[in-house]
Amino acid sequence: MRFLPPLESGVLLRRYKRFLADVEVAGRGVVTMHCANTGAMLGCDTPGSPAWFSTSGNPKRKYPQSLELVEVRDGGRVCTVCVNTARPNAIVEEALAAGRIAELRQGPARREVPIPGEAGRFDFALGGEAPTFVEVKSVTLCRDGVGAFPDAVSERARRHVEALARCVARGSRSVLLFCAPHTGIRRVTVADDIDPRYGEAVREAVAAGVEVLAYGCVVTPGEVAIEGPLPLDL
Repeated sequence: MRFLPPLESGVLLRRYKRFLADVEVAGRGVVTMHCANTGAMLGCDTPGSPAWFSTSGNPKRKYPQSLELVEVRDGGRVCTVCVNTARPNAIVEEALAAGRIAELRQGPARREVPIPGEAGRFDFALGGEAPTFVEVKSVTLCRDGVGAFPDAVSERARRHVEALARCVARGSRSVLLFCAPHTGIRRVTVADDIDPRYGEAVREAVAAGVEVLAYGCVVTPGEVAIEGPLPLDL
């Protein structure tokens, strides 16, 4: 996924009120922008961090700019993170179309599909009459090279995992895909210390037949794209 037009750069001053961020931009001063991230952004909201942002052409937006990338440090390494959690589904969709996710080469992908017999939606369904359901989660919390999800308690994420397991019980293939748009992440796990119920739900889902995949990303101010699979510790 390429950023068009190109991202602009600045320095992150603070992230606050959940969906806002202040960024110092050369020649423009402090710009308040939208921060599309429902999590805690642990490790990704340090004041003084280099940051990159996009600008919308929609004149109706109160905050035309959106925070996209932040440069962070993990274990002494400088890493780049895509903190806009609206991006991973597009990144995964692009990778699915290009066949870059070997386990999910099942034809065209449909987005935002209803969960069979339940309220809510999954991110993708692959294939035709007997689709594979795929739920994508963005992993941005990194601790010494290990990406952990979630970075805040998430009932919604847990409900999705439980729904994937119920789909398996009804005869469907179900996949939980951790997308890690963080250049420092070398393996992925669940953050039991943050949300133990989510970790328990994932392990129960695996026992029920849900497949879990993890993929890392190339992350630069020019593009974010799926790079390759990552080891999982569940």
